[in-house]
Amino acid sequence: MPLNQPPAASPSDSAPRLTGVRQRRKSARPHELLEAALTLFVENGLAATRSEDVAKLAGVSKGTLYLYYPSKDALFKAVVQAYLTQVIVEGEEIVTSFGGSTSDLLQLLAQTWWSRVGASKASGLLMLIMSEARSFPELAQFYVDEVVAPSHDLLARTIQRGINRGEFRPMDVTSVVHAMIAPLQFLILYRQCTSVCTANPVPLDPERFMSTQIDLLLRGIEVRTESNPHGSP
Repeated sequence: MPLNQPPAASPSDSAPRLTGVRQRRKSARPHELLEAALTLFVENGLAATRSEDVAKLAGVSKGTLYLYYPSKDALFKAVVQAYLTQVIVEGEEIVTSFGGSTSDLLQLLAQTWWSRVGASKASGLLMLIMSEARSFPELAQFYVDEVVAPSHDLLARTIQRGINRGEFRPMDVTSVVHAMIAPLQFLILYRQCTSVCTANPVPLDPERFMSTQIDLLLRGIEVRTESNPHGSP
């Protein structure tokens, strides 16, 4: 070898850099797999989604997918926890730290839900459960336990907060919670059903719709006085 030629780099010279790349890639895989699974679950349904298709969309092998999620059921549960359960956890934190009126708190919770779930691909999980619950009763129960029940509990405690503070009229809390959730479910159904239509004869602005529904609900439950006829703080 000529004296003025630098020695060839040994494999160990570049190992730290490549290891770092691999490590970053490995740490990103769960998120990439969940993103791919969410896309295919929403587009194709639970029954029609194959694990190998999820792996292919995420750019990994089927074996790699099974290292993180050993079954399609486990993958679906992880998707629900990542995209829905986590939003409920954030809602809990909002309720715990919020110091304003309960009316403002309900509006903030609704806005947070819309930005994180309603306006995102994750809203399609509701349609998936509605259409395939009978075929996957165990996963449907998981959805109820992880999403439906905690959401109802969070909203019920929020409504009760308003009653205890004298902001809301004493009412059946469960019925109020259903009255709040129903328009949000309708909004998801409407958007999902009309998304494939080339013409929409009845336009619907999601944010304006939500604002109107919340206003109607609050006018029905807020305590009204002569000096404060609409019950607003």
